[in-house]
Amino acid sequence: MTESTRIADQLRRSYAGIAWHGPSLREALEGVTPGMAERRVSPDLHTIWEIVEHVAAWAAAARRFVQENYYISLGGEEDWPPPSASWSSALDKLQSAQQQLWQEVDRVPDQRLDDIISAEKKYSIYILLHGIVQHNLYHAGQISLLKKLAVS
Repeated sequence: MTESTRIADQLRRSYAGIAWHGPSLREALEGVTPGMAERRVSPDLHTIWEIVEHVAAWAAAARRFVQENYYISLGGEEDWPPPSASWSSALDKLQSAQQQLWQEVDRVPDQRLDDIISAEKKYSIYILLHGIVQHNLYHAGQISLLKKLAVS
């Protein structure tokens, strides 16, 4: 198994499971209704729906960064896009972005993993991809907490 294949597997696990730490993103989203997804439990917190859009945006961007061998940090609506027309379309977008990313990563030759894609931050493709795994899991934890608060 190549290192790229291992990273692709970790990306898949962070989204679809079986993840070592606990629930993956998709598992955390099980049972979330549109009402729960749009509920703002505090003015200072994002909604589950906003988080789903954000995670999908970063997965799509990471795929683009790998393809173009160039990284720029997302900002504004690129980083936190407005909600999709429907909850199901937001979930479909997340699924598609995650799947396309891990499929792209699975094709990356291992020798490209050390390619620096951000001279400013000294990010390699390797660092970017592990960051996306961590990003997925961070937000899976947030979603799990918001889900509990949304039903209480």
